[in-house]
Amino acid sequence: MKVAILAGGMGSRLAEETEIRPKPMVEVGGRPILWHIMRHFDHHGFDRFVIALGYKGDHIKRFFADYATAHSSLRVDLGSGAIDYLDEGYDEKWSVDLIETGRWTNTGGRIKRLRPYLDEETFLLTWGDGVSDVDIGKLVAFHRSHGRLATVTAVHPPARFGQLEMTGDRVSAFTEKPLDQGWINGAFFVLEPQVFDYIDGDDTLWEKEPMERLAAEGELMAFRHGGFWQCMDTLRDKKLLEDLWAAGSPPWRTWGGR
Repeated sequence: MKVAILAGGMGSRLAEETEIRPKPMVEVGGRPILWHIMRHFDHHGFDRFVIALGYKGDHIKRFFADYATAHSSLRVDLGSGAIDYLDEGYDEKWSVDLIETGRWTNTGGRIKRLRPYLDEETFLLTWGDGVSDVDIGKLVAFHRSHGRLATVTAVHPPARFGQLEMTGDRVSAFTEKPLDQGWINGAFFVLEPQVFDYIDGDDTLWEKEPMERLAAEGELMAFRHGGFWQCMDTLRDKKLLEDLWAAGSPPWRTWGGR
């Protein structure tokens, strides 16, 4: 089963970082968040990736094209131009397809443009800007069990702000500790190839008509994940992830090794 990752958006709410790189290449703990996402899937046995590129996609291409060279010891023969790898300083054995899907294409359009590379089989889908400790194996098993076309991971993140309880204009209680909010789309999907028929074209937003129609037809099921989940939309989110990484044992690090 292949893993499709959308990595082509502008990341405008993280403009301080995304003026010079695409959001999936913004680093947490010295590695692009995209790498963290892929390591998580790899830990669960999924190591074939199809990445939808758009804004500054050349940065992602260079990252993977140079990966072996950047992480290995080398012997370079300047006379012949030959390069020998003396050791492999990395664990990843991934297959990565890097697909240009257009700078302005919406999420649904990007998904549809990946169709030729997903072998008309069940596939996993996520965005290139969020990490989680969701058990991908259990997610896939849940999807297989219900027989519908689509499964979305539902997550229950804490609210960011203190809650006011009001009696008229008077604040009767104030809770500073974050409270749970409702279930939201955690953007870890398992999808059947028939979902491509729900996407009209490049202008389609996956989170609107396709998901709404799948839900209305009873073809969208939710896998509830009560563990860690965090997107990286703002500098505040990036700092939170950096702090968790620096503290050691960040909750999304499900893998061992390097």
